[in-house]
Amino acid sequence: MNADAPLTEYLVISRGQWDASASKEDIQRAIDAFYVWHERMVVEGKATRGSRLMKDGKFVSRRGVVDGPYSEAKEVIGGYWSVHARSLEEAVQLLAQNPCLAYGLVNEVRELDPALGSAFAVTAETPAHG
Repeated sequence: MNADAPLTEYLVISRGQWDASASKEDIQRAIDAFYVWHERMVVEGKATRGSRLMKDGKFVSRRGVVDGPYSEAKEVIGGYWSVHARSLEEAVQLLAQNPCLAYGLVNEVRELDPALGSAFAVTAETPAHG
């Protein structure tokens, strides 16, 4: 980790479902510990608050609008926030401390790209032309 590298913002998506074998008390303790851990990271400038997501939603595409997300999805997206780190590896080290991971939830972490989208720049959005 390069201590001189600038801080980069990483989006964190909370996914998964609680372990069926975990008690409600264990899950509540993990949630309470999460809020303490997350608030400490916010105060230290290592995280930005996000939000939980409600279960109801819609999918919007060129084909129209349909109900979703679907409750049978294997990994429900429960919320999002961001972390500030000097590398993806540092962001992962911070997220590995999330108390909810012990009870089945997972965190997806992705670097935010501050550049505007362009069909001419090679990015994750660039169409594949063969």
